[in-house]
Amino acid sequence: MKRFIQSTDRTQATLFPEQLEDFVAEDNPVRVVDVFVEQLDLGKLGFDGVTPMKTGRPAYHPTVLLKLYIYGYLNRIQSSRRLERESQRNLELIWLMERLAPDFKTIANFRKDNGKAIRKVCSQFVALCRKLNLLTEATVAIDGSKFKAVNNRDNNFTTNKIKRRREQIEASIERYLSALETADRQDQVDFTEAKIQRLQEKIALLKEQMARLDNIETELEKTPDKQISLTDPDARSMATSGRGTGIVGYNVQTAVETKHHLIVAHEVTNVGHDRNQLANMAEQAKTAIGVDELTTIADRGYFSSEEIRKCHENGIIPIVPKCTTSGAKADGRFDKADFIFEAEKNEYQCPAGQRLIWRFSGVEHGLTLHRYWSSYCPQCPIKAQCTPSNYRRVSRWEHEDILDTMQARLDRAPDSMRIRRQTVEHPFGTLKAWMGLTHFLTKTLDRVSTEMSLHVLAYNLKRVMNILGTAALMEAMVA
Repeated sequence: MKRFIQSTDRTQATLFPEQLEDFVAEDNPVRVVDVFVEQLDLGKLGFDGVTPMKTGRPAYHPTVLLKLYIYGYLNRIQSSRRLERESQRNLELIWLMERLAPDFKTIANFRKDNGKAIRKVCSQFVALCRKLNLLTEATVAIDGSKFKAVNNRDNNFTTNKIKRRREQIEASIERYLSALETADRQDQVDFTEAKIQRLQEKIALLKEQMARLDNIETELEKTPDKQISLTDPDARSMATSGRGTGIVGYNVQTAVETKHHLIVAHEVTNVGHDRNQLANMAEQAKTAIGVDELTTIADRGYFSSEEIRKCHENGIIPIVPKCTTSGAKADGRFDKADFIFEAEKNEYQCPAGQRLIWRFSGVEHGLTLHRYWSSYCPQCPIKAQCTPSNYRRVSRWEHEDILDTMQARLDRAPDSMRIRRQTVEHPFGTLKAWMGLTHFLTKTLDRVSTEMSLHVLAYNLKRVMNILGTAALMEAMVA
């Protein structure tokens, strides 16, 4: 007769009690967390409480709380209250923390008070990856993604949003006042005293909201970017890829190496665009990988002449497609790309075969531009295909040759954008899935940066465990 697998009686006593060690397998990832944190010099990294105070209640060593957080972010447990519960019932955490169970306030304060040190721990693991020869590819892909803040959209204000909200309130007040006038003209049977009182209360509430908007507008004028968030003061309203959509949050920048898809550098910003981030992220990635020359791939949102020049001067080879913003091409006329520059003569050749010679130089938006045009333009037979003005003027930046070289490099490597997409967008998808597609739990740029560092550290840990295996990684850590 077949039988089911039998369970153990809960009241059964054992002569030799089981040890915690018996419940954690040798290849369990929690052992990697334990070994990694134990080999760190937390005092050198700047953690508070490494040396105990001579007086007062004994505190938890930062090693314990750091292990707790890394385990939590590896397993999608980021809340301090959830970490408190898990430390009391999760066998892996009980093993990792040797039966210690700090309260949620202690856990939350550790992350709040040790932000800079936690971010250094993330950098320490990238350095370990370099030591393990996992960062041998001197090519990174850079991209940014918007992450939602704890701040709700209704608690974020701009000048236009206040104007629209004020118009809505005024329309509502007008509607309620009209209803009260109707009540005065009709019998009390149709409009009870309760209904009239409710209308008056709504009008009073709307007037309070109007006064609150006036106060917010006053504070708004003091801000440099004319935007204010009430819950998280550093969060900003940002447009996303969907037309007419956006979130209140942060723009997270990452640099991901192309071989193993490890995040070698990251930074949290509250600027909604990527135009000024290329050189900064590329330099961080170059330092993290430890190479003299680095190739950086990014999308057209990073195209900035000055940023590309900075990369060129710092031994970084950028591959960024140009932004297509030509009004002439959109109208069906010749684009600037149809004019051929001859460096030896310092002149352009137009589609009609005429020479556009240098006329003068000027500074626009901080860039030195040279102007070229031809005296032949007024009598040119194909002028209608070129310009509606008397002359077709072409501008050239003083370092335009750097952009031409980069474009030629992109033309020789047409699969660069595919490599960028499959490299840098994959980590963002993973990180947002780990976060439960919700939002950051902390407020202000500094604390959100700490939270992001924990996410990145957990991501890199899991990637390296998948590449090397837990046993090999632990052996390399103690070597």
